[in-house]
Amino acid sequence: MTFMKLAKAALLASVMMTGSAMACETTLRSSDTHPDGYPTVEAVKAMGKLLEERTNGRLCIEVFHSAQLGQEKDTIEQTKFGVIDMNRVSMGPFNNLVEETKVVSLPFIFRSTEHMHKVMDGPIGEDILKAFEEHGYVGLAFFDGGSRSFYNSKKPITSVEDLKGMKVRVMQSDIFVDMMTALGANATPMPYGEVYSSIQTGVIDGAENNWPSFESSGHFEVAKYYTLNQHLMVPEVLVMSKSSWDKLSAEDQATVREAAKDAVPLMRDLWVAREKASEEKVRAAGAQVITDIDKKPFIDAMKPVYEKHVTSDKLKELVARIQATE
Repeated sequence: MTFMKLAKAALLASVMMTGSAMACETTLRSSDTHPDGYPTVEAVKAMGKLLEERTNGRLCIEVFHSAQLGQEKDTIEQTKFGVIDMNRVSMGPFNNLVEETKVVSLPFIFRSTEHMHKVMDGPIGEDILKAFEEHGYVGLAFFDGGSRSFYNSKKPITSVEDLKGMKVRVMQSDIFVDMMTALGANATPMPYGEVYSSIQTGVIDGAENNWPSFESSGHFEVAKYYTLNQHLMVPEVLVMSKSSWDKLSAEDQATVREAAKDAVPLMRDLWVAREKASEEKVRAAGAQVITDIDKKPFIDAMKPVYEKHVTSDKLKELVARIQATE
């Protein structure tokens, strides 16, 4: 199926979602914290349309976007118990559960987007997807999460020193907390949905995220300084509840896997376009974007993070495999 046909399928899926869900024998409930139209949301919609076509209407996906089913921490638990069938989740909240996800959540582990794609599309990515299964999930595919950078309401961040003492929101992940500590900032773990009001009221000074999240969340309205230090390039993962998975036939399981993989190229195309549009909107709104920054001091500061979190031979080997990938 061509990208154009896949894109049309996504659009058709969004228009016909309710009718399709009612007509299908089995409708899989899928959660996403991002808003409707976001690349990850549209990719799962496209996957649902492919699934409906390939199973002659027996299987469909209904996407609950905008955290309708809860924030990621809550939906991860619901997915494990089969209350939610599928979930598009950031890697961070899985760090304390699926050990392998720690490595791809490490700061500066990927040299570029191309390097990240090569790693996640190959044997390393497959090994990480398989690691979810013993914890009650089936890993289906990786989506792009862009590169994460710092933004705040106080001042331009041009060096590590500028972060010292700042209260910065991070995902509920030990690695993210330790990363901020290593940079001299005060890490404040909190759900994504609370960030806007927390910056607005001064509970935190800022946060860190990619262009589309910075824009779609409206955070650029309350945090005008965005520093492109690109400290993290963490893939996002689409998982399915193991209990929901086990109810499918082997044939349908294979079809679900294939449809998920086939939606990835569309997601990446949509992501590139969305990043560009988000950057343009943020700049037009008057945000100050800091691009002239020396990354080396940031990278050097991460040594204790690697020492603390990459402790087992398994994780050390995984880091080595990623770094050796050309």
